[in-house]
Amino acid sequence: MREKSMRTKIIARNKRAWHNYKILEKVEAGIQLLGSEVKSLREGKVSLADSFARIDKGEVFLYNMHISPYSHSTDKGDPTRSRKLLLHRREIEALLGKLSKGLSLIPLSLYFKRGRVKVELAFAIGKREFDKREAIKKREAEREIRKRLKK
Repeated sequence: MREKSMRTKIIARNKRAWHNYKILEKVEAGIQLLGSEVKSLREGKVSLADSFARIDKGEVFLYNMHISPYSHSTDKGDPTRSRKLLLHRREIEALLGKLSKGLSLIPLSLYFKRGRVKVELAFAIGKREFDKREAIKKREAEREIRKRLKK
């Protein structure tokens, strides 16, 4: 994935998402964090593996994102607590419409944009095992072709 812009610093990427899901559409959202969590993010202590977003009572929450406690903080909160995503009501209604079609909402990356933490969400469909094997075969074939063209 390429760098977002000159003022964007990527903190973490969910590399497994590209393997386990077929990505259809992307959405950017803010995320509500504690001060010590932001400091921990600046140190790069975050994991997006197995995390997902869900709409509860008209609000969007991100679950299972692990942010390690900040090393110099006395507050050692729950590292995998649910975190509220900051979206406008119209955006949430649009998400709800697409999620009702059976799509999943998963985070792809976490980054700083103009000093604020943003999360890139994606509407995705889970791949089956044979789809994953097919993608691996295709990638290996393309790699072999590039290798032969270099010679």
